[in-house]
Amino acid sequence: MIPEGITGAELDRGVKAELRSLPRSLADLVAQHLVASGRFLDDDPERAYLHARTARRLAARLGGVREAVAITAYLAEHYDEALTEFRAVRRMTGNHEVIAMMADCERALGRPVKALALAQDKHVRDLSEATQMELLIVTAGARRDMGQTAAAVQMLEVPELSKRTRAEWLPRLRYAYADALEAAGRTDDAVIWFHRAAGSDADGSTGAAERAAALEGLEFTDLDADEDDYLETEDAETGQDDADEDDDLEEAEDFDDSDETDDLDQDESDDAEDDLDDDSEDDDDSDADLDDTAEGDADEDDNLDDEDGVDGGELAGEGDLGAAGADVDGDEPEELASGEAAGETDSGQSKE
Repeated sequence: MIPEGITGAELDRGVKAELRSLPRSLADLVAQHLVASGRFLDDDPERAYLHARTARRLAARLGGVREAVAITAYLAEHYDEALTEFRAVRRMTGNHEVIAMMADCERALGRPVKALALAQDKHVRDLSEATQMELLIVTAGARRDMGQTAAAVQMLEVPELSKRTRAEWLPRLRYAYADALEAAGRTDDAVIWFHRAAGSDADGSTGAAERAAALEGLEFTDLDADEDDYLETEDAETGQDDADEDDDLEEAEDFDDSDETDDLDQDESDDAEDDLDDDSEDDDDSDADLDDTAEGDADEDDNLDDEDGVDGGELAGEGDLGAAGADVDGDEPEELASGEAAGETDSGQSKE
């Protein structure tokens, strides 16, 4: 799948010229895959290799396409296929600059003798200085693979070691020489050349400074890595602190909730006890009221009994009064009779 934004127009002019032999639509598709292959070359060689293979399936007769497959296969460590494609490139285009990579493929496949044989190719003298230096590094490594360390050191002792240039091959050449010196037991010389390699290695890609520090017994500190480790540790500690704080808060909340629950339970218990006490007191008061009522009723009954006695007495008195009345009533006629008699007497006297 072609990544978004790739049109194929970004392709090198020389390769575009090769694509003119293809139908327009096919040429555009091949161009897009070649551009995508180049885009992923450094970060994802395998993906770059897959795009190049797709381009080869569409246009296998184009030298530029085969070269793209060869280089991506080499970087993706598909050395057998890379070697096959490099040979095709040399045959189809006459480009011999790939000899150094071919020798490295032979070495990677465990064939150092064939790697050395490529260094004797008649076209080597026509190679660029950069390719010649890369081929020298590869063949010196092949010597070391064969156990010929001293020969490797001797091969690398070339005037270009001290050349003043910013070429990418210089730190690589110096590093290879320092590495061979260390393998030969010449540690002091190796330290010197590792430092020189580091001095010409602007981006630190060779790791020469670390090698020199290791040989000197020093611990090389990668500040960027230390900072990353520090930030990761700080983040971890912060996360742990946050977790601990959350745990403390949860425990505090649980404790508060527990205390609050206990307080509520205690309050409810106290209220229940108070209610029971109040009920008990109310019951006692009620009992007392009942007792008082009973006593009141008893007193009332006694009063009623007394009243009944009084009434009885009174009634008895009334009986006496009745009797007395009877006596009065009984006497009254006698008195009246006497009065009347006296009256009559008086009347009789008066008349007389």
